Amino acid sequence: MDNLVIKWTKDLATTVERFLALALIVGSIYFAFHSMFVLIELNWRDVETYYELIYRVLLLVIGVELIRTLVTHDLMAILELIAFVIARKMLKPDLSSLDILVGAVAFALILAARRYFFPWPIGPQEEKDPSHQD
Repeated sequence: MDNLVIKWTKDLATTVERFLALALIVGSIYFAFHSMFVLIELNWRDVETYYELIYRVLLLVIGVELIRTLVTHDLMAILELIAFVIARKMLKPDLSSLDILVGAVAFALILAARRYFFPWPIGPQEEKDPSHQD
């Protein structure tokens, strides 16, 4: 009986996550189309328009990474999502020195987590032939 409840709960949670991911996909598509029309009407000689473009693109990327996280449950996707959130925060022109310091430390921690908690893929140059002696 307990196994049935656990399985049903996991299946329900997965289904809810899929619906949330679908809602995020629809919302992201709507936001992308709406953003195109907003950006077309802005003055492209103004620097603020470029900042607005960057903010909107990073927000879309964050949405896509959140969708990927909900669907795959991959820890690397979570790290990438956090990295994009920090990057979007760091690109605001009105940051204080403390905000910059905290953002830089947070980004360094993400890089350290990537380096020490996830194995690097082995490329063809790094593979060793067991019969070859150095």
